[in-house]
Amino acid sequence: MTDAPKRTPLYDLHVELGGKMVDFAGWEMPVQYPMGIMGEHKQCREKAALFDVSHMGQVILRGDNVGEKLETLCPQAYATLKEGKARYGFFTNEDGGIMDDLIVSNAGDHYFVVVNAALRHQDIPHMQANLDGVEVTEIFDRALVAVQGPKAEDVVGALCPAARDLKFMETTVADIDGAECRISRLGYTGEDGYEISIPEADAIRISKLFLAHDDCEPAGLGARDSLRLEAGLCLYGNDIDQSTSPIEASLSWAIQKRRKEDGGFPGAARIQKELAEGPSKKLVGIKPEGRAPARQGVEVQGEGGDTLGTITSGSFGPTVGGPVAMGYVAADHAAPGTKVNLIIRGKAQPAEIVALPFVTQNYKR
Repeated sequence: MTDAPKRTPLYDLHVELGGKMVDFAGWEMPVQYPMGIMGEHKQCREKAALFDVSHMGQVILRGDNVGEKLETLCPQAYATLKEGKARYGFFTNEDGGIMDDLIVSNAGDHYFVVVNAALRHQDIPHMQANLDGVEVTEIFDRALVAVQGPKAEDVVGALCPAARDLKFMETTVADIDGAECRISRLGYTGEDGYEISIPEADAIRISKLFLAHDDCEPAGLGARDSLRLEAGLCLYGNDIDQSTSPIEASLSWAIQKRRKEDGGFPGAARIQKELAEGPSKKLVGIKPEGRAPARQGVEVQGEGGDTLGTITSGSFGPTVGGPVAMGYVAADHAAPGTKVNLIIRGKAQPAEIVALPFVTQNYKR
């Protein structure tokens, strides 16, 4: 018998709004609302959408030199992360694979870390075992909502003027309707927006205040996936995992220069070798020429019928107006413009390797 899925603090609101609930990483989450995935996707690209991301793990790290200690587990430069700044990163394993990706914020007297829902059971013990002298506390009494889209600043700023002053990857604590919230300007859609950590008791009230804005509508997991795919953002378990390295995953931009040179993190030997010599395979954008989406697991072949790799994420891209995909191909076939075939239901469908992202990222820098 499996455990019943858990419910986020916004569960009752999802039901009230007509959310179609599914089990996602052990949580009951809305996959879509009556507007539908296409409508929610468009809403986020053109105005603003509110997503419940409370299933993610929120963790507080307290102690001396937390940034330096995190650098023993991650290839990112966290020792030099300034107060009020957030940085994308990942835990690597001894083989140079990605254990999980995460967002780390320097909150002044502590570091605030958000990890993937399905991997909190791995990540939190990993930090507890390896961050000597650091108190690792998962917090369960707060919701996490994301307001994303070109109108997100107006939606959040109307209730919280401090939100307007933040730039991309900045974080602060501010009052929203009497509740102390952590507001970070970041997100997973390629659009401008915020992730907001809200006390559980205030979560539905504040979410309803955001949704009362003319430009804000609720959006579910379906739109979240099509938005992040168009934006060229990896999903853990699909596009990155324990076996893929950050260099294969085209994430070398997320490793700062000092860390590339000095190493000192798990799997550094493989990662530094791939930085120097290039990886054998690379994560690329793939644009099918027809109308049929290429889903995860579809084989990518060269024009001569040789296997080049596999699709890791694929769906219809509403903003692009056609199917979009990401996947790994042999590095010598990874150049944009390379013609390939996708084997969909036994038939070869023409496609092309393209540069990521599929849509321009609209972060406020």
